[in-house]
Amino acid sequence: MIQHPMGILAVLLGVLAVLFTLDKHPVLGKIFKVIPLLVFAYFVPTILSNTGVIPLQSPLYQFIMDWLLPSSLILLTLSVDVRAILKLGRNTVILFLVGTATIVIGGPLAYLLFGWLAPADLGVEVWKGLAALSGSWIGGGANFIAIGRSVGAQESTLGMMVVVDVAVANVWMAALLFFAGRDKSMDQKIGANRTAIDAVREKVEKFHEEVGKPTNLPDLLLIATLALGGTAVGQALSQLLPEVGNIISSFTWVVIFVTTLGLIISFTPLRNLEGSGASSVGSVFLYLLVATIGAKAEFARVVEVPGMVVIGAVWLSFHATLILLTRWKLRSPIFFAAVGSQANVGGAASAPIVASAFHPALAPVGVLLGIGGYVLGTYAGLVCAFLLEQVFYIIH
Repeated sequence: MIQHPMGILAVLLGVLAVLFTLDKHPVLGKIFKVIPLLVFAYFVPTILSNTGVIPLQSPLYQFIMDWLLPSSLILLTLSVDVRAILKLGRNTVILFLVGTATIVIGGPLAYLLFGWLAPADLGVEVWKGLAALSGSWIGGGANFIAIGRSVGAQESTLGMMVVVDVAVANVWMAALLFFAGRDKSMDQKIGANRTAIDAVREKVEKFHEEVGKPTNLPDLLLIATLALGGTAVGQALSQLLPEVGNIISSFTWVVIFVTTLGLIISFTPLRNLEGSGASSVGSVFLYLLVATIGAKAEFARVVEVPGMVVIGAVWLSFHATLILLTRWKLRSPIFFAAVGSQANVGGAASAPIVASAFHPALAPVGVLLGIGGYVLGTYAGLVCAFLLEQVFYIIH
């Protein structure tokens, strides 16, 4: 029904606007406490495209991939406070990094053990799809698309892996929310010291008080300049750099450049643009990316690959088991394990949800660690992609 790129953009923005409005509704908003809003941001456009309201393919989708994805990475990493994260506590950082490491290792291991369950006709799309999933489970939606594009995964593969992500990761998120209601008893059983949680809360609250300020036009223009200008520079540089095997493509260089740029900015006064809404603008781009992936997904392709869900479930089970064992060994509060895990698996979109389930004032901890996941998502995801490719050659 709607073919013009601007018309499609209006539909996707309208869908997101309605979803976020419903999220604030006192009654209807409870739905999103059970099913994350990100799930609806994916599936509503899927329904619209599969029923003919908007097309499955459009030049708009490519524009969003090429320009808004790198822009979102700059804006979502520019506010990361490396010093603040390191000061959150040794156990917090350890559990977060263990979460990252278990995703990097668990994916290739699960693929090695259960790769035979994946449909043979998918061929190299199996490891490429899993590589994209590693980006999601280390960083978030932007990293998912970035790694997927970097290794050359097909659009249908990315759509399929989003469903695997939703089917598996949300089960684990439900378990973490279950832990939130029993955190004191769980901590008491292992003798965990909960005073660190109060210290974290105070540090994070102070950090947000310092950077918070009213949004103004100059800052918004500077945010747009950094996002689009940084992406343009990255696009230009990528044409001068060589491709390396199946992992490092010209688009990968763009992703690496913009992520590094955002990280560098985080050590300058420009990081205070977070207080003017830098991450909010980045989140708009991120949700548009998710909506775009949903719009290009075809239902028929998903039901053909139950084996991929099994591989994903084994992968995340490996992550969950090791992070809980590490938490037990460190005698750390379950809060740090839960948020460290969700900051990887769910990213900045859902880590605050898990954090606030323990205490509303702790939600910013999830934001900080989630943003840290965006930084690691690019680099660690590429490492995992390389390992997955090697497993593909081993089993074939």
